[in-house]
Amino acid sequence: MVSAQRATIQDVAVLSGLSICTVSRALRNLPNVSEKAHRKVAEAAEKLGYKASPAASRLAGGNTGSVAIIAPTATAWFFAQTVEAAEEMFADAGHDTVLISLRNKAEVRSRVFGDLAALRQRVDGVLLLNVELDAAEIGALAASGLAVASVGMSGVPWDNVGIDDEQAAWEATSHLLEMGHWDLAVLAGRDLGGHSVHTSRRRLDGFSRALAEHDLEVHPDLVISAGSSIEDGRRAMTELIANRALPSAVFAECDETAFGALMALREHGLSAPKDVSVIGIDDHPMSWFLGLSTVSQPVADQGAFAANLLCERLQNPEQDHAPTNHFLDTKLIERKTTRRKRRTDKNHD
Repeated sequence: MVSAQRATIQDVAVLSGLSICTVSRALRNLPNVSEKAHRKVAEAAEKLGYKASPAASRLAGGNTGSVAIIAPTATAWFFAQTVEAAEEMFADAGHDTVLISLRNKAEVRSRVFGDLAALRQRVDGVLLLNVELDAAEIGALAASGLAVASVGMSGVPWDNVGIDDEQAAWEATSHLLEMGHWDLAVLAGRDLGGHSVHTSRRRLDGFSRALAEHDLEVHPDLVISAGSSIEDGRRAMTELIANRALPSAVFAECDETAFGALMALREHGLSAPKDVSVIGIDDHPMSWFLGLSTVSQPVADQGAFAANLLCERLQNPEQDHAPTNHFLDTKLIERKTTRRKRRTDKNHD
């Protein structure tokens, strides 16, 4: 929930009708912002009483002038977009950035979070991007003296920015149900079973909730375990085609998984939406090109907003306000891979 005591850059973005990234550039008088956008941002900021944090000095909030961005991997589209937006925000505020990729390896994560004293010597703050931590690691990081913020994490004692994953999945699944698809499969991601990242679990909850609202149950044979890569989606969809009854529609928990599903359909002489309707979550740049229906999430804005919150913590270390959790809006985008189920379709209810 947004704190009632202070306006945030998100509030300015909502009131002005612009993205958080654009608002940040306008507030700091950076180039590539139109006069109209500058005017909208100035009016919204004045109305809300919001002021951008001044550029950080080397002594503000610490003594290194640097912050770390820690991500499970630096190569996946979501993390690349989030990192770029966060880095721009930090640079605008006068902070250097250290990027740490955990390379999706538990031993690398353990090494980084097992020696927070060494990390504290390098940076004043940490921005975590969907990093799975256990209870001990969360407690140690909170007590480390580092300023912390995150994207896409749950139940953490610091500022977090994300989307309502359950609601996003509900939107995607409801779209399929409203089009008359009653036999639905889900290509479900994999949470690591820890304490701080529950993206896949909540998206599966949203899928289940949408079915329950139509008096339908989740068929266990139509819940296919998949990762978040194109190859994961291809493998999961191939398994569904080869070993299980083909449903009339598939919800993939992210767009890249959906891309793999579309690839597998094509390899088996099938297509979307003729044989199977397919929808994802993200609005990856390739989604428009492939005509993928999806639920869009503001990826760059999540990185920019979380970085802004961390900058505020670093600039005002003496202020002790409760950690906040902010959900940014998602939006259903209907494209070519979903259509209303027809009586003449090969699949049947």
